[in-house]
Amino acid sequence: MEKFIKIKGVAAPLLRDNIDTDLIIPSREMTTPGKDGYGEKLFASWRYLPSDDGSRVENPDFVLNKPPFRQASFLLAGANFGSGSSREQAAWALRQFGIRAVLAPSFGSIFQNNCYRNGLLPVILPRDVIQDLAMQAETGGVTLTVDLCRQVVQMCDGISWPLNVPENERTMMLSGLDAIGLTLRRKTQIDAFQKVDQQQRPWIWLKTNL
Repeated sequence: MEKFIKIKGVAAPLLRDNIDTDLIIPSREMTTPGKDGYGEKLFASWRYLPSDDGSRVENPDFVLNKPPFRQASFLLAGANFGSGSSREQAAWALRQFGIRAVLAPSFGSIFQNNCYRNGLLPVILPRDVIQDLAMQAETGGVTLTVDLCRQVVQMCDGISWPLNVPENERTMMLSGLDAIGLTLRRKTQIDAFQKVDQQQRPWIWLKTNL
């Protein structure tokens, strides 16, 4: 997993509430084996126009197809972003497109956890802040810096807002580790616990021939 330390980039506005995982990555698009190939499928129902031959024709009115936002690092979204099914492909699609953080008033809980596991930072900010940033993005563009070390989101003019990322998830993203990698950093403590536990509860460690 790619580390997330300090990212500076353009923010794209998509202020719709209740964007669920089926809108982020439609079920019909989940045909790729493995984790690769999902970036072009992100928001496929909105990003592409219907075509007779099934080819992908970009919708010029969709925000991520507009020149200022094709290389966006951040997505400004509405409340309850990522609700719905637990499909992890939603986080994969956003990351593979190039999105490093989604800023929204709230998130679907399972999607939020999937974000941390895949190097995508879910940032909760007040609705009025998101709306103000989106308005600036639509009129003149907005560049943000998300600093996970300092736990802050900052604009070029110095205005900033604090982040509140849980410590385990923050460590995972700063280190580029998944949950297993984070656990293995404590291997010494785990081994020490197992050694003591084998002495105190030997029956737990009995091997069977089942």
